Amino acid sequence: MSTLQTSAPSGTVRPTGRSRPAPRPGRRGSGAFGYVFLAPFLVVFVIGIAAPLGYAAYLSLFQERLVGGNVFVGLDNYRRALGDELFRAGLWRVALFLLVQVPVMLGLALLAALAIDSGRLRWAGLFRIGVFIPYAVPAVVASLMWGYLYGGRFGLIRQIGDALGTGVPDLLGRSWILASIGNVVTWEFVGYNMLILYAALRTVPEELYEAAEMDGAGEFRKAWSIKLPAVRPALMLATIFSIIGSFQLFNEPNIMQSLAPSAIPTSYTPNMYAFNLAFNGQQFNYSAAVAVVLGGVTALVAYAVQLRSMRKEQSR
Repeated sequence: MSTLQTSAPSGTVRPTGRSRPAPRPGRRGSGAFGYVFLAPFLVVFVIGIAAPLGYAAYLSLFQERLVGGNVFVGLDNYRRALGDELFRAGLWRVALFLLVQVPVMLGLALLAALAIDSGRLRWAGLFRIGVFIPYAVPAVVASLMWGYLYGGRFGLIRQIGDALGTGVPDLLGRSWILASIGNVVTWEFVGYNMLILYAALRTVPEELYEAAEMDGAGEFRKAWSIKLPAVRPALMLATIFSIIGSFQLFNEPNIMQSLAPSAIPTSYTPNMYAFNLAFNGQQFNYSAAVAVVLGGVTALVAYAVQLRSMRKEQSR
């Protein structure tokens, strides 16, 4: 609070004590300046994500007819997609792929991250690079490489099996093709998920490990009680990414289709089905509806998994 003091010689009045500082000029407009930094992201988001999604939703409400051209049909394309046996078969196929491949891939990534973080692995840096290198290989190259390894006549796996006298199943046949694709995807993305989990492990304070050692905890106990709880949020993030990637499965089966045309039809996955409807069947409107339904299913499954994880965390 300011007090007033009168000077004897001049009679002037001046404030003493602490006074409130005057506001800096231009501070009120600093909030608007923040949008300048957001503008590049917003432009990319609108052009690369929001606009294509909106256009796909718009296309899905129409149907191209020989007479009348593009006709508004409302939700007819969505009703057709929900009753489409080929589309539903593709959804069940990627759901099975997700239930088997994602736990295997994340389990291997977690083991690799724990091994590197343990400090007892020789040549840990070389091991980390070796596990991560497949992620740098383009999906097209990886699919072709593994497709030739799987080949029944010329494949290296078949040749090794023949040399050892053991029977090797047809890895490009209908019974094994989903597992073969899962192996390719696992080989590609174990290293990527390993880095996510390893980065989470590096954030654990050293004091926790020192306290655990003072209590007589071994490596297994430290991994179970300290490391696994620490990587749980990162593991959930990797799970969400893997779920989205599984529903978007396209590159690997699409490339390997030329090597196994009888085992991989054009509707093998929902993404392949939508692609072939649009670019081979010229059914752009129905393809857009299939893509929108696929996006909705993916979002619902990812949200359900995340919600369940959050509730489990809150109950702890």
